[in-house]
Amino acid sequence: MEPVPREEKPNPLRDANLCSRLFFWWLNPLFITGHKRKLEEDDMYKVLPEDSSEKLGEELQWYWDKEVQKAKKRGKTPHLTKAIILCYWKSYLVFGIFTMIEETLKIVQPIFLGKIINYFENYGSSDEVALNFAYCYAAALSVCTLILAIMHHLYFYHVQRAGMKLRVAMCHMIYRKALRLSNVAMAKTTTGQIVNLLSNDVNKFDQVTIFLHFLWAGPIQAVAVTVLLWIEIGPSCLAGMAVLIILLPIQTCIGRLFSSLRSKTATLTDVRIRTMNEVISGMKIIKMYAWEKSFAELVNGLRRKEIAMVMKSSYLRGLNLASFFVASKITVFMTFMAYVLLGNVISASRVFVAVSLYGAVRLTVTLFFPAAVERVSEAVVSIRRIKNFLMLDEVSHFSPQLHGNNENVILHVQDLTCYWDKSSLLSAVLGELPKDKGLINATGRIAYVSQQPWVFSGTVRSNILFDKEYEKEKYEKVLKVCALKKDLELLANGDLTVIGDRGATLSGGQKARVNLARAVYQDADIYLLDDPLSAVDAEVGRHLFEKCICQALHQKISVLVTHQLQYLRAANQILILKDGKMVGKGTYSEFLRSGIDFASLLKKDEEVEQPSVPGTPNLKSARSRTFSESSVWSQDSSVHSQKDGAVEQPPAENALAVVPEESRSEGKINFRVYRKYFTAGANYFVIFILLVFNILAQVAYVLQDWWLSYWANHQEKLNVTTNGNNGANETEHLDLNFYLGIYAGLTVATILFGIIRSLLVFQVLVNSGQTLHNKMFQSILKAPVLFFDRNPIGRILNRFSKDIGHLDDLLPLTFLDFVQTLLQIFGVVAVAVAVIPWILIPLIPLFILFIFLRRYFLDTSRDIKRLESTTRSPVFSHLSSSLQGLWTIRALKAEERFQKLFDAHQDLHSEAWFLFLTTSRWFAVRLDAICAIFVIVVAFGSLLLAKTLNAGQVGLALSYAITLMGTFQWGVRQSAEVENLMISVERVMEYTELEKEAPWETNKHPPPEWPSQGMIAFENVNFTYSLDGPLVLRHLSVLIKPKEKVGIVGRTGAGKSSLIAALFRLAEPEGKIWIDKYLTSELGLHDLRKKISIIPQEPVLFTGTMRKNLDPFNEYTDEELWNALEEVQLKEAVEDLPNKMETQLAESGSNFSVGQRQLVCLARAVLKKNRILIIDEATANVDPRTDEFIQKTIREKFAHCTVLTIAHRLNTIIDSDRIMVLDAGRLKEYGEPYILLQEQDGLFYKMVQQVGKTEAASLIETAKRVYFSKNYPEVVQNGQLATDSSLDPSSGLCITETAL
Repeated sequence: MEPVPREEKPNPLRDANLCSRLFFWWLNPLFITGHKRKLEEDDMYKVLPEDSSEKLGEELQWYWDKEVQKAKKRGKTPHLTKAIILCYWKSYLVFGIFTMIEETLKIVQPIFLGKIINYFENYGSSDEVALNFAYCYAAALSVCTLILAIMHHLYFYHVQRAGMKLRVAMCHMIYRKALRLSNVAMAKTTTGQIVNLLSNDVNKFDQVTIFLHFLWAGPIQAVAVTVLLWIEIGPSCLAGMAVLIILLPIQTCIGRLFSSLRSKTATLTDVRIRTMNEVISGMKIIKMYAWEKSFAELVNGLRRKEIAMVMKSSYLRGLNLASFFVASKITVFMTFMAYVLLGNVISASRVFVAVSLYGAVRLTVTLFFPAAVERVSEAVVSIRRIKNFLMLDEVSHFSPQLHGNNENVILHVQDLTCYWDKSSLLSAVLGELPKDKGLINATGRIAYVSQQPWVFSGTVRSNILFDKEYEKEKYEKVLKVCALKKDLELLANGDLTVIGDRGATLSGGQKARVNLARAVYQDADIYLLDDPLSAVDAEVGRHLFEKCICQALHQKISVLVTHQLQYLRAANQILILKDGKMVGKGTYSEFLRSGIDFASLLKKDEEVEQPSVPGTPNLKSARSRTFSESSVWSQDSSVHSQKDGAVEQPPAENALAVVPEESRSEGKINFRVYRKYFTAGANYFVIFILLVFNILAQVAYVLQDWWLSYWANHQEKLNVTTNGNNGANETEHLDLNFYLGIYAGLTVATILFGIIRSLLVFQVLVNSGQTLHNKMFQSILKAPVLFFDRNPIGRILNRFSKDIGHLDDLLPLTFLDFVQTLLQIFGVVAVAVAVIPWILIPLIPLFILFIFLRRYFLDTSRDIKRLESTTRSPVFSHLSSSLQGLWTIRALKAEERFQKLFDAHQDLHSEAWFLFLTTSRWFAVRLDAICAIFVIVVAFGSLLLAKTLNAGQVGLALSYAITLMGTFQWGVRQSAEVENLMISVERVMEYTELEKEAPWETNKHPPPEWPSQGMIAFENVNFTYSLDGPLVLRHLSVLIKPKEKVGIVGRTGAGKSSLIAALFRLAEPEGKIWIDKYLTSELGLHDLRKKISIIPQEPVLFTGTMRKNLDPFNEYTDEELWNALEEVQLKEAVEDLPNKMETQLAESGSNFSVGQRQLVCLARAVLKKNRILIIDEATANVDPRTDEFIQKTIREKFAHCTVLTIAHRLNTIIDSDRIMVLDAGRLKEYGEPYILLQEQDGLFYKMVQQVGKTEAASLIETAKRVYFSKNYPEVVQNGQLATDSSLDPSSGLCITETAL
């Protein structure tokens, strides 16, 4: 519970001086550490106090609350945007000044450039003054460049931090809201949606703050540039500006289209991820039913729709990037075409001043401004989604309070109308269920134990203490009454073992007891216990009831919801609910006297006349857990009744296995990954063409500029020669058509290649994403069950949501951007070297420095990026685990603390994010310094070599060098970004190569009517879930004859569920298992699994229609489906649904009760008409009525089948043909129940004796009767044993069906 205490390093930024802040020197120690070794969480710096989640969240929350109140007064809807603006406008405005200075400098630069080129045009070797001026201009240019290098990154760092603050505050508010959602609101939203708000929507804030200022800076800069150009080249500059202005609305349209596509994609993604979530959580059931193909089709269908949308938006993005790439070319072309056609003479200084000015404005107008528009519109959509969530209903704080110590603790419920069943009564008392009318009055502190046990990530101890003080004596006592002592001894670190998301897996029974212990430790006044006994076996159930509920809580008010009638006689008051109505209320003895409907419910209990020890349970308890968990991972403790004397030690190897940490791949991304990634999208030929187009586009790009400088030079030579000849200065014109024609040709080529290349890259990469997703999904479907037990759902889902999201969305864009930028950098350097070859001398050390810097940076940045993603997942898992335990958290008034914990998780993530921002700026400042040096070298170098150079060459080299500033660092950042995104590809690929289970179909197909008999034989079977795991079945040999009804009993962890797992081959067993002369290991898994029906322990329904749930492959007619539903008494329930069988079920069928879901599972089995039925005692959370009904249906419908029942309650299987007693994975006893009971020291006999004298007698009696009626029917007269007259017939044995 408590956030893991860490040594927090103070943040060095707090005491850093100005210089250190400018150049991010304060990060140096971190880089040194990162270079030496892998960075861990402890290396991160503590969050600055002003960035802490709590402070930010509360601040924004205050503004939002104010906004809500204001809106209420005016009767309008509140606007979240208003609250955000009010909260942040002051600090954000300051950054606007930065933007102003930076954009001004960008415009001043080209002017100095022009002056330098001018010097070359009017070059005279003797002119000292001109040379000095030129040097001054070069110096000014250098200073501008240096200031820009530093300014830019400071600005970006601050706006990104502003974005982070906004995001953190939003997350805080979303979580705070989630803790307060009412049940009505929970129905309107799903956990998936809330997680999505937290994972996707808030991320938009990180980006919107970066570009927001360009909404005003863009237009202003455009105006300034137009003015300067007018001065330089007159009205023809308008032609160029017109192009930029026309591009703007086009880009805005593309942006609009893009965001509408984006929201469509988002909804499709939501649906796909929700489906995936269900598929992964229900994977074991899907495998046992052999339904993988049906779900594969479902998911692939959803994915196809999603990919179609992604493809459209990708093409749009491609056009957008291409238009950005060619925009400057078109503008320059239009400008100079106009300029020349108006009869002006082209000159180098004019050309390159114009080119540079356009370069400066181009970024802002074609990139930042549209990006701002797009980001703002995305953010608005997200804000709207978050606002809708924040406006959902909250729980009315009907919080029971103690009005003073002397007042009596009461719980008073009167005429309450809610829409309810048993659990709903408790939720009404908790204030979770809105009451229609009536009165609830609860005074005192409430503790609540939910039906589905809930644990959160943390140690066992913190799960029980739940933030109360640790008092050893009280704590030990609680462990004792909740039967947890023994379990904790089995755990590696005792009660300090971490459980929950990242830790060990507990069995259902253990979770239930931890839940109970948590409530008992709270020492509340009112205890609401929602069927806590159903998840544990009988003996533990009795212990809990007597020691915990009757003794430990005897002075408290306890409301116990239960199906287990044997506990009723210990109750002071009994309330019977039927279909949400109160049928009866009174004490146990009153009920027995009045003999209402209760009598039929209590039928089972009447035969037991017993001493009035409070609640000696008849074996009416059951447990709910999933196989693997209990059998592999845990050893449930059983409190052995003292009668046996010897308490057997459970096998040691069954101790808990801990879920392994998520692997973080180390070091560089392998070239293999890149190759596989590309070939997933296209074949080698297409990839080759792609390369060619990329190179052609860049060559055309450079040639276009080079042609201008060539043209200007020729023009100048003409000027000079005419000058020399006649002394009169008359300008000769060059052959316009030739020069202009080639210029136009090059421009068109640039545009064409640019667009083709963009679209091709997207086509190939989005395809790769699709292929990899399909491969990964196929691989997941074929993975053995163990994989799903070892990896938490969140981790697997993460690959399908976040990583696939990267493959669809970010990676293609980033990759294309990287390639374009890289080629541009090559172009710049090539031009500079062609003009001044000796520039290579300073270039080489700069290059080496750069390589070293990048390596050095990536060492650290890669770790930080990984830390960022690993510290992010606890934020999500905390949210989803809180949503699961919402009622418990609220009942125990722990919201505050969970909020604090959430803030702690957020702060940890913020530490990583903060480092991610600052380290990338540290790197960028140093990169831009390298570029600035390059610019300075070119500027001063060209002045030193003035004799050999002409103006056109210098102009080309210098104007290109200036563009290198932003481009270079962007390219390197993108290269690192591509590498980081490739981690997602690597993670997806890792899941495409999972170990597979056996093939679904083999060439050995059994005949369609197989198994006609239903004989099952185990021959020396050993079974383990994983190669290195403990054996859970040892040398098991047993023959089950056709049509036999076999009960399987044994303590928890004895291998009951493992037997079933072996039969279904959920992992491959050693030894042989035969079903009707076919060796199961030779068949395809689907052939095998389709022929065995199972009623699983935890009934699973999938979102979709009722019909899909019964018959996913459309193999049956409507009539057959309705008949099946009728046979399990669900026909009415389904007919009441709005669209009958085509009604969409809520998330995982939650609009059906557990009992009804169980019946759906039964209906599936009825439909399949298989010869073998396996029941994993599913009567866990089902009331005796439903239970009896299920038993009866099974006896009638499956009389001709072989039925294996895993039982936790002996009365369900005492009338089986045979009973199999397992212990520690070995078959100890196998035979008819009556025969086994003759063995006084046999395990089965002991088990029967443990349930209490009277109950045991009744069980033995039943066994005897069944045995005789089967083998010696003549001895039995009208259901009574004639031989045994001592038995009083009035004890009313009510079990009439003989065979199970």
